[in-house]
Amino acid sequence: METTSRAVEQAPAAEGGQQVPSARRTVDGYLEAPFPWYGLDEAFTGPRWLMQVGTAADGAVEHGSVGHGDEPSVRHETAGEDRGRFAVVVTVAAHPSRRSADGTGLLEATSVSSAAWLAGVGLLSFTWPGQMDHTLRDDWLDQQTETAWVLADDLDGPDWSTLSLPVDGVPTPFHYRESEFGWVLAGSTEEGVHVGAYGRGMSAYGLGFAVIKDIAEYA
Repeated sequence: METTSRAVEQAPAAEGGQQVPSARRTVDGYLEAPFPWYGLDEAFTGPRWLMQVGTAADGAVEHGSVGHGDEPSVRHETAGEDRGRFAVVVTVAAHPSRRSADGTGLLEATSVSSAAWLAGVGLLSFTWPGQMDHTLRDDWLDQQTETAWVLADDLDGPDWSTLSLPVDGVPTPFHYRESEFGWVLAGSTEEGVHVGAYGRGMSAYGLGFAVIKDIAEYA
């Protein structure tokens, strides 16, 4: 899925693995999306925050993420460290393969696998071992990113189970998997989008999803 992130870029990791502040609170990119955004439903009463949007080659908003709970920092390998409790919801526009708006290329189709891959990679961005050498870390991320793609491309495989969660109040099947880093899930909605999610410290089994009525509330 060839997209680029813009408008609300993820803050780079500072030395020691902590997130450094950045101007990533603008809601503009989200407002440009022609599809509804999803987040946790009203049963979740904790903090909510914007993350980033992704665009296709022609500039159209294709997907984006919003966070819930503790804003995550990169995981350390320190025994007993509190890594925070968070859940991130990824919304992906559902569409078939099509030509770009300027007619110069072909945009890839999206699917539940797209949401699963974006969620898997999103979880990795906060879970690389903090004590790892920078060169080794790059290799580790490349390897784990490839693994996330392979897993997302085989949602009926043994690494995934099925989990039913409410979406706009309707029980909806999701593909779900757990790892040492956290959990990832992905499914589709009746509103024409695919939804992925990832998190740690917060059980996926008690979550529910709903259309975000006012995305500005996350800013």
